[in-house]
Amino acid sequence: MSSRVPVLLSSSSVFPEPTAAAFEMAATVGYDGLEVMVWTDAVSQDAGALKGLAGHYGVPVLSVHAPCLLVTQRVWSSDPWERLSRAAQLAESLGAPTVVVHPPFSWQRDYAKNFAPGLARIQARHPDLTFAVENMFPVKMAGRWFVPYTPGWDPTETGFEAYTLDLSHCAASRTDALEMAAKMGAGLKHVHLGDGTGEARDEHLVPGRGNQPCAEVLRSLAGRAFTGSVALEINTRKAASRAVREADLRESLEFARRHLAPAGSPRPATTSA
Repeated sequence: MSSRVPVLLSSSSVFPEPTAAAFEMAATVGYDGLEVMVWTDAVSQDAGALKGLAGHYGVPVLSVHAPCLLVTQRVWSSDPWERLSRAAQLAESLGAPTVVVHPPFSWQRDYAKNFAPGLARIQARHPDLTFAVENMFPVKMAGRWFVPYTPGWDPTETGFEAYTLDLSHCAASRTDALEMAAKMGAGLKHVHLGDGTGEARDEHLVPGRGNQPCAEVLRSLAGRAFTGSVALEINTRKAASRAVREADLRESLEFARRHLAPAGSPRPATTSA
């Protein structure tokens, strides 16, 4: 891997195909590594299986997304602190420097009350990891908006050492992504690349197919002395075939590499199928 910003494939981008398929497609298309979304797929929870896949396909795991989704509230444990601790252990065992974590849900009262100091304690136990808190979005139901996170969907309002900037979430919250990046400042350590149109839902479109400043955000990273990684997180659930899914992944990788490249440099190439 060169000194360029690594572009990772989130395993969530190949759903409903399993985690193992993400390694295969990342290798085929030419991604620099993988972000493992820990979810109900047993392989995503298993360090040994993930190491085997990484070695077989030559695709390192460079980020672990802790099981923070609604559908992963029972993965490993019903205790969110245990889930986060195990995500940290998984990241360390894989040599992945980044753990992505969401703000607490509003009904996780004890977890939310102690989230900032608790996260600091876990960080102290794992000093070589970056725990990057992700910006989320309000939800619209029955014509009304509500915020399912405590104290809110914008982690910069609380303040953390490290952040994940998710552009699709910026679209869903109707937030200017460049302004959000500026608020994150030097704490911006990881990017989830996906597009959106401002609909009241999390779209995760192929970058360039929505109205978010995906290109501008990527081009701005050099000026921010960004040393983290960019993970493609798109929705390919409706892809009619593996070939169609891989085409979306290839288009997304080409977009990322093109706009991350220094001005005047030759256009980066991706691996042919």
